[in-house]
Amino acid sequence: MQFSHSEAIWQAFPELRAGVLHAEGFDTGTDVEEAVASFNAIAEARLAKAQEGEFPEIQAWRRGFSRMGLKPTQYRCASEALLRRFRQEHALPRLHPLVDLCNAISLAFAIPIAVFDTEKIAGDLEVRRPTGRETYLTFGGETEHPEPDEVIFADGEGRAHARRWTNRQSGLSAVRETTGSALIVAEALHASAGEDIERLVATVADALARHWPVMPKTAMLTSASPRFEFER
Repeated sequence: MQFSHSEAIWQAFPELRAGVLHAEGFDTGTDVEEAVASFNAIAEARLAKAQEGEFPEIQAWRRGFSRMGLKPTQYRCASEALLRRFRQEHALPRLHPLVDLCNAISLAFAIPIAVFDTEKIAGDLEVRRPTGRETYLTFGGETEHPEPDEVIFADGEGRAHARRWTNRQSGLSAVRETTGSALIVAEALHASAGEDIERLVATVADALARHWPVMPKTAMLTSASPRFEFER
């Protein structure tokens, strides 16, 4: 299986930096609460000094959303949405140990992290503009069609596994109790994105290895090396 960004995305967003991980062997019996608490504490400390909208990581995504023709305060990148909820409630709902852990790391880095069940993805997965024929399954079970100016995660059968780039994932490939294999993608657009994404990927890989018997495969993607291949 291959994950990549289209050439058009790299041309339109040359500041993009992306990190990818794949691992197999997940289950729901793992306790990640201590790790989640430690990452939450990092987010709490940062939010005590400024609201999430002032973070350079979030401001860069807001500019990116504007370039997609989206109103940034109507459609927020996933990390901003998580930080906003965390600032208001001082906690996030528990969904699945893998998702809970990645959400906490996303809070700490203020960078969106997508987690996909690879068994629900047909063929390769590419971040690209829609053709107008793709379908997107909401968490409520409804089918939508992405707008032409969006950026989506599209698989080989034309199914969109995320809409508006880092705004919202699909219910189709969401991590569930049966998930054993996951693809994890982190993307950033801010000035120090390269260094921060490298640290984030290393942090996620270490956290996964500490909590599950997995050996994550990782990669940093660039316009010169835009593809990540792994066995599913």
